[in-house]
Parts: sequence; structure tokens; C-alpha cells
Amino acid sequence: MAPVGTTATGVLVAAVSMAVLSYFLGSYRSRLWSRRTHSLHLSNIRDGLIGAIGNTPLIRIKSLSEATGCEILGKSEFLNPGGSVKDRVAVKIIEEALDSGELVRGGVVTEGSAGSTAISLATVAPAYGCKCHVVIPDDVAIEKSQILEALGATVERVRPVSISHKDHYVNVARRRALEAKDLALKRRTSEQMDDKDLKLINGHTYENGESITVISDDCKGGFFADQFENLANFRAHYQGTGPEIWEQTGGNLHAFVAAAGTGGTVAGVSRFLQEKNPDVKCFLIDPPGSGLFNKVTRGVMYTREEAEGQRLKNPFDTITEGIGINRLTKNFMMAELDGAFRGTDREAVEMSRFLLRNDGLFLGSSSAMNCVGAVRVAQSMGPGHTIVTILCDSGMRHLSKFCNPEYLSRYGLTPSATGLEFMGLG
Repeated sequence: MAPVGTTATGVLVAAVSMAVLSYFLGSYRSRLWSRRTHSLHLSNIRDGLIGAIGNTPLIRIKSLSEATGCEILGKSEFLNPGGSVKDRVAVKIIEEALDSGELVRGGVVTEGSAGSTAISLATVAPAYGCKCHVVIPDDVAIEKSQILEALGATVERVRPVSISHKDHYVNVARRRALEAKDLALKRRTSEQMDDKDLKLINGHTYENGESITVISDDCKGGFFADQFENLANFRAHYQGTGPEIWEQTGGNLHAFVAAAGTGGTVAGVSRFLQEKNPDVKCFLIDPPGSGLFNKVTRGVMYTREEAEGQRLKNPFDTITEGIGINRLTKNFMMAELDGAFRGTDREAVEMSRFLLRNDGLFLGSSSAMNCVGAVRVAQSMGPGHTIVTILCDSGMRHLSKFCNPEYLSRYGLTPSATGLEFMGLG
């Protein structure tokens, strides 16, 4: 019989050996499993910030679907990295400009924007080695300019004026791009720059003698994004958003509706969907003060007295931001529309609060107006149809105005509805 001490030692050695063996076997299995699954998971990894843009979920809005008897689906563009549908546009504009040579790394992208496009450009520009300069009206929600500055963009706030005025925010942004191009050309040569070396940007030339004060001296050129007229905007949705909606619905949809600012979203999506199936009806929902509803339904924008080019001031028309316009853009002219609906500020406000209470959706003003449009389409077409709209952005960048009780009270827009009675639904 072996001594007790010797037996205990043997048991201890055996136990340690088994533990070591288990460790190495476990480590081997882990490495083997990692190698086997690496190729599977790698296909689900997106390439940086730019790769994370697009392919957003299409969600069923339960409350509106149940109330109308239609399937109302929202393309959740607020889940893009920059927080809005404009991320797609920013990527397309910058990539096309880089490919054409109009923009180079180290250059500055300028834009006149009420907010979302500017934020998207400021978000994605650094990924391409570029800077961003934004000109916005000074009546835009203050948090938008705060976000832009936090993203590293330079922000220039100007007074709201007609697009025909040289100091309209879009026209100022165009000039800033020319200034940046001028600076870069002068830095590349020690001689006086010939006028012929300064290329035109959208038909506008740099005004000689104008002071250059807001563009960084180290910029390597300027490019005006021109979201209203640049058809890269339309192509972003024709090649991206539209095909995604078609695939996510399996082609089983009856209608699409959205508001228009630049017109890129409604144009790109409507044209793609109707090319896939001419029976898909596409509609515009237009806010107060915009002339697009009249253009779609009557063929004219405004009377001569009402035309934006004749307006010297910017009257209060709507509290929605980024949608509604009083001129035809190149992007909007690409749209294929079957009709239009007029939305109101009250409907947009009430809709945003209804969706927050019933679906947990915290949406911005344009998203809320799009949902108003979806209900209008459902009421027009009747139950049993599938209707898609765009949830452009969240309410996070609308806190000081659209989501501000004091601001809404000033315009008599304090929400009071308990259901969808503001849309004529019990």
C-alpha cells in the first residue's frame, strides 16, 4: 500500500495536468472557431464611416398602419451616421467631385444649407481628407450650427433673403468656393493669376476685389456642393435609396410619398420605382409657403407677385425646416409624380407627438410631414395598400423650434390632439 502522501501528490499532479491540457485544448478550439467564423463575420463589417451610410431599415409604423388599414412603412434614414437622409447625398457629391478633379484632398467643400445637408457634409468630408464651410440662414435652429461647429466645420450665419439676392445663403456659399479656389491658385504660382485660370463654378465668377476673410489660407481649393442643382443628389437616391426600398418590399408596394427641399430624394426614388413598376404611385407632400404643390397639381408655381424672385423678405411660412421651395431645381425636375398633397404646420406638429406617444418615434419636422403625407395617400387610395415614406431625421436637431413648447405657442401651434383627429381619423 502506497503512503498517503505519495497518493495525494499523484492526484495533484494529475489534476494540474488535466487543467493545463484543458486550457490548451480550449485555446486551440477557440483559435479554430475564430478561423472558421472570421470569413463569415468579415462580410458583415462595413468599411469605415462611409461604409455605414445607407441600407437603413424599412420599418412598419404600427399606429398609422392600424389607423388607416394600409401598411405604412418608413425608411429610417435618421439611423445614418450623420443622422439624416442627406448622408447619402454628401457622399455622392464629394465622391463625384473627387473623381472629376473638381475637388482634391485638402480642399474645402462649401454649401448653403438649412442644416441637414451641411451636417452630413461636415460629417463625411474628413473621411475624404477635406474641410467644410457652411453658410446657413440665421433663423435656423441654433443646435444645427452648434453641431456643425462641433464637427469641425466653419459656420457662417447670414440673414434670410430671397434666392435672387446676392447674399442669399446659397449664393454666399458659392462665392466662398470661388474664394477658396482663388487662394489655392495664387499659392501655387508666384505670378499674378490670369482670369482665365479661374474656372467658373455653376456659371458664377469670383468678384474681383472682394475681401477673402473666412477661408483658411492652407486650403487646396474649393468646391461648391450645390445640393439644389447638382444631380449627384438625384443619383444618390436613384442608385441607392430607391433600389433599397424596392428590395426591402420585394417590389410589393403601391405608393411612395415625400416632401421636397432640393427635390433629390423624391426625384431619385420616384423615378427608380416607376421605372421598375409604372403602377407604383408617387406623390409630393408640400408644406405651407412652398410653390411645388401648385406646380404639380396646376402646372404653375405662383403668381408673378408671389414668385420668390420678387420677394425681398423671407416671411414666416412654415416651421418645418429643409423642405418646401418656391423655385424648380434641376433635381426636382427629375421627379415622376402622380399628384401632390398640402400639409400644414399643425398636422406636422401633432403627427410628431402622436408618433412619439404611440410608436416611440422621435422625429424631426420633415419626417413628421412625410408621415402626414403617408396618411393622406392612405386616405386617398383606401385600405389594403402598402405606402412608403422617408423618416429623414430625428427630433434631436429640432429642439429649439419644432420641439420647443414656447416656440410653438408663439405661433398658436401647441399640440392638443389625443389621437389622429387632426387627420380626420377617430
